[in-house]
Amino acid sequence: MSDTSPSAAVALDRHKAPDGLSDRIALGIVKFMRLFADAFFSKRYGHRAVVLETVAAVPGMVGGLLQHLKSLRHIREDEGWIRELLDEAENERMHLMTFINIAKPSLFERALIMGGQAVFFNTYFFLYLFAPKTAHRVVGYLEEEAVVSYTGYLEQVDNGSVENVPAPKIAIDYWHLPVDARLRDVIIAVRADEAKHRDVNHGFADVLAAGVSKRQVAAGRALD
Repeated sequence: MSDTSPSAAVALDRHKAPDGLSDRIALGIVKFMRLFADAFFSKRYGHRAVVLETVAAVPGMVGGLLQHLKSLRHIREDEGWIRELLDEAENERMHLMTFINIAKPSLFERALIMGGQAVFFNTYFFLYLFAPKTAHRVVGYLEEEAVVSYTGYLEQVDNGSVENVPAPKIAIDYWHLPVDARLRDVIIAVRADEAKHRDVNHGFADVLAAGVSKRQVAAGRALD
């Protein structure tokens, strides 16, 4: 799984092997969620992206909120976590804003989005509140699956199964793409974002497990 474009400089095929029960639980949660995505969308990656990005934008906002409150309670600096998590949430929201211009969600998909967000927000909130390491690991594994999904989407564009339509203006402006950018360019940019979020969240989980300084991953460096 690789791409020669500058947007794909980050490693795409990186997988964090589960270490301990909480990691296995996190991986199991993500695999369970993948079953639903496969059942509803199969290889309709455009519609899959619209629905899944509404879920993917939740963890960063939840984590940022709870880290913000923790910083206030303990009256200490957060070492960059709040900004990183809020930036992640905004980035995922922009993925959604981009793909609704490409794959128009049906009424059923909009209802699925509303129900899925309500369930996922509350579940993730309490997971992060009581088990933040597991919560970050869930996101790390979720982003691993996102990289796989966007690679599948890219393959469909490359083999002609999906039309390589012009990139929406919102995507051109956000990622500073050429004015003649196409869907393929957007997918590569989004996939690179997901790979970065994967590494950051696995890194945050490693920091919480090891009890080391948060600064080691505030810039997106995962611990191995």
